[in-house]
Amino acid sequence: MFRKSVNKIIPVFPLSMLAATSLAAATIAEAKAVERDAAETKIIKEDRAELTATKTDISDVIVVTGTRQAENLLTLTGNLARINRQDIQTVHSIYPSDLLNRATGVYVQANNGMESLPSLRSPVVTGPGAGGAFLFLEDGIATRAAGFANNNGLSELNLAQAQEVDIVRGPASAIYGSNAVHGVVNVISQAVRDGGDVTLLLGPNEHYQVQGSLGNDFGAHGLSINTQLIDDGGYRDNSDFTSAKVGLRHEYSDEQDSITTSVSGFVLDQNTAGFIASGDNGEGCFESTYADDRLFKDTQAMEKNCEDDAYRKWSSIRVASKWQRTLSDDRYFVLTPYVRTNDMEFRQHYLPSEAIEENSHSSIGVTSSYHWQFDPSLALVIGADAEWTSGELTETQQKASTFSFGKARQQGVHYDYEVNALTLAPYVQADWRYSHALRMSASVRFDSTHYDYENRLADGTTQADGSPCVNGNNEPVACLYQRPADSKDDFDNVSGKIGFNYLMNESVALFADWSQGFRAPQTTDLYRIQNQQVVGQIESEKMTSQEVGVRGLAHDMNFELVAFYMTKDHFFFRDDDGLNVTDAETSHKGVEVGMDYPLLSNVSIAVNYTYAIHQYESEHANSGVLKGNDVDTAPRQLGNIRLAWQPTKDSSLELEWAHVGSYYLDPSNEHEYQGHNLLQLRGQFSLSDKVRLLARLENVLDERYASRADYAFGSYRYFGGQPRAIHLGIEARF
Repeated sequence: MFRKSVNKIIPVFPLSMLAATSLAAATIAEAKAVERDAAETKIIKEDRAELTATKTDISDVIVVTGTRQAENLLTLTGNLARINRQDIQTVHSIYPSDLLNRATGVYVQANNGMESLPSLRSPVVTGPGAGGAFLFLEDGIATRAAGFANNNGLSELNLAQAQEVDIVRGPASAIYGSNAVHGVVNVISQAVRDGGDVTLLLGPNEHYQVQGSLGNDFGAHGLSINTQLIDDGGYRDNSDFTSAKVGLRHEYSDEQDSITTSVSGFVLDQNTAGFIASGDNGEGCFESTYADDRLFKDTQAMEKNCEDDAYRKWSSIRVASKWQRTLSDDRYFVLTPYVRTNDMEFRQHYLPSEAIEENSHSSIGVTSSYHWQFDPSLALVIGADAEWTSGELTETQQKASTFSFGKARQQGVHYDYEVNALTLAPYVQADWRYSHALRMSASVRFDSTHYDYENRLADGTTQADGSPCVNGNNEPVACLYQRPADSKDDFDNVSGKIGFNYLMNESVALFADWSQGFRAPQTTDLYRIQNQQVVGQIESEKMTSQEVGVRGLAHDMNFELVAFYMTKDHFFFRDDDGLNVTDAETSHKGVEVGMDYPLLSNVSIAVNYTYAIHQYESEHANSGVLKGNDVDTAPRQLGNIRLAWQPTKDSSLELEWAHVGSYYLDPSNEHEYQGHNLLQLRGQFSLSDKVRLLARLENVLDERYASRADYAFGSYRYFGGQPRAIHLGIEARF
């Protein structure tokens, strides 16, 4: 017997006023029982039914991520993409890009090992300013503290064993606060259930992946554990990695309380292969006759590793306990205290200094919300979030001191500092159903962020001991790296959202919203700066967004069409010369289309397409940026088409075509990557009700492509895409 998920027991806004009135009159306990039965039936059907080409009616999908209030996806005042359990089981992902690129408006670039860079209705942002462009959550709790984000944050999430993954494209700061600028990824973990499963996947380059779960119901209590272990030799020289993830979950419920406690752990030990740069051609690492802008076509060159001493060691653990108490027929509150700790060490192989960075932070925090069904047409959510974090960072260059292009990079310690951070954020949200067809929502949030920073080295642009750097003539000059003096810094931000949803009929809805997002400066933005920057000049990055869309079910086709326009101030980017720019303005506009349709009783098709233009709206002559230039690494076109076929009741096949359009590699728009198209083939065959065989053929046509392309420091730089590869596996349930 499956236990209920506490995420399912929040009262749901139904499609009709009559249903809303009935729900308001019912007790919370009765609502919980209805939701529990529906959730359990859904899970049982998903786990026991044969794989089919059918789909879920959009009007049956209940979501929480978009507003922290459970509601029907059809009536949501904004966008939300859901990757369901069936998709997760079909993909059996290794890397975040395997799964997330199935969603509209999402493009995750796979770098090397478990490293990846995401984009959600945005360019692929990198370098300073990239951390914090997106918010990554597990069951609604951020995996990292707001001021201590990391570009590779998706690696911590256990996507392959999730129940669902919800993705909000565009700003969501009015709900979640800092870092929800371009979007939110929320991984929803599986509820406790009796039984277990184990899966073994084997692939090329000595790839081994084992994952499994085990759970038991003890009446009012339930307990489960899930683990994932990956050992991969890497398709490039000296690029092996080992990754381990573990999750523990305890559930308790009675007529008044529901408590879910979860523990998540992550460990990564990786030998990282860096960029293959055109400037290294013939310099001892590799030789190629391909033109610099086509170097990614050289398979042998792409298998090399010119940074064989690069690595990443990373560990984290999170503990959260969600307590929900029913106060009356129309009121309840949710309180979730949590703690997290995160440690990372890696070599900055993508920078000339190749310095070693060591960073860590530990947090204690709480999210809280009070839910009040004020009357049948009005629901209020009032809450406050608080978090205290202590973090530190050191950066050390082992290479000999260098001076090139006017920049002195000294051997030794560049930075060594500690930051204590405190964030307080009250918010209020209102949902008003004006009529059967029209629903409106509004939310506003105030975030106060305080940093207490202590520099452990000499202040300014000297070496660690206070002595100057030297140029090529051995004359004293300022070092590239600047260390601010001790300081206390405060950033206050207000974000809001207003939206509406209009039911054109019982299965099609029109929606629109205006929303704001912000990113308080990350600690690395403020305290790891360069000699041309002015201390204290950085401001919070702010986004304003408008979108309008239509979604629903028509002639058996689920669909969503959205148009958006966003503007951003104080955009932080790194130019071609590796210099930080902190005050850019950008615009982002486009259309997104998603649909799935059953062509036959056993054949279905899913299509996702995005056309978007991401441009600079300010000029930065020193960086070669003109107003109207495309932001680098921002494909205008992204496409994904999946054809699913169930030839027999025991077997299924999926053919996926993924398209990435061309994009510029630098802010000056002088260098370009041509884009690529990939085919993936996946198949499953059930030997019995409890055993399935799995197969995946990646890059069916053996396309030569770049999983990431870049231009910096005078060279084209590439991560070569994975050649054709087959993965085989077996899954057993008990």
